[in-house]
Amino acid sequence: MERDMDYHKNWLSFRPEITVLDCTIRDGGLINNHHFETGVVRAVYTACAEAGVDYMEVGYKGSKKIYAPSEFGPWKYCDEESLRSIVGENGRPVKLCAMADAERTDYHEDILPKQESVLDVIRVACYIHQVPAAVDMIKDAADKGYETTVNLMAVSTVAEAELDAALETFARTEACAIYLVDSFGALYSEQIRALTQKYAAIGNQAGKQIGIHAHNNQQLAYANTIEAIIAGANRIDATIDGLGRGAGNCPLELILGFLHNPKFKVRPILKCIQDHIRPLRSTMQWGYDIPYMITGQLNQHPRSAIKFMESSQREDIVGFYDAFIQAE
Repeated sequence: MERDMDYHKNWLSFRPEITVLDCTIRDGGLINNHHFETGVVRAVYTACAEAGVDYMEVGYKGSKKIYAPSEFGPWKYCDEESLRSIVGENGRPVKLCAMADAERTDYHEDILPKQESVLDVIRVACYIHQVPAAVDMIKDAADKGYETTVNLMAVSTVAEAELDAALETFARTEACAIYLVDSFGALYSEQIRALTQKYAAIGNQAGKQIGIHAHNNQQLAYANTIEAIIAGANRIDATIDGLGRGAGNCPLELILGFLHNPKFKVRPILKCIQDHIRPLRSTMQWGYDIPYMITGQLNQHPRSAIKFMESSQREDIVGFYDAFIQAE
């Protein structure tokens, strides 16, 4: 009976320390090479501010030496001119973020000192072999005055000993949060729970918060995000209408409702979906589909499923599956 009372008490309350980050434009930009119209980006920014969302990730700090401006839109680089065309001096309470990929960002030059930028947060992202580069990027951003976080990508492919070493390394950096990232949408709730507890056991001792960034290849992004929250994650990534690469992400409108925090308002997000996000489906494709399920179950990068979905053979899902099995 006491357990039941505790359950209902927890269910009807909320954790005020949980913050939500919208990465619609950044993750969605992986579909359209970051060619979002200014009106769409401004609408997402306005919706996040009105909904009480804590952070909005506007895009990447990509290297123009690697990503040619003739091929990619402005949100691949997040130059100050582009940012200020949307937010001005950012007088709203929502904090602005950009992601900096290890070995794909000219961070010494392209990430300005904080006092010269409307950005508040630099989110460093890396794979396991790029941890040393990520550590230097975190220090550079922190020294410039930014709040910094780190996303270790494709964690479902990382050996446990390497993961422990990476987490211990990040725990010694200036990053305020370490994100558990299910890049391939391959993880199940039991794995998310165990990994969140591992991240917390190492990170919390060093004063780091734990975050979750989930993909929806197996229709588990929302459930896995909830599981991470229950296990102690306080930094939550989500996207409006689940907009994101391939199968997409945890839908923002769902997680705001789950959190029960009265500061969050769902209506502005629904208005943005109705007026700006749903119309994008005429030119952009995202969300759960069988090819993404297959790559998720096999713990593979979704790039092959994305390519398949864009091909004339996209109805031959059995052929796609057989090709993967034969390659095993």
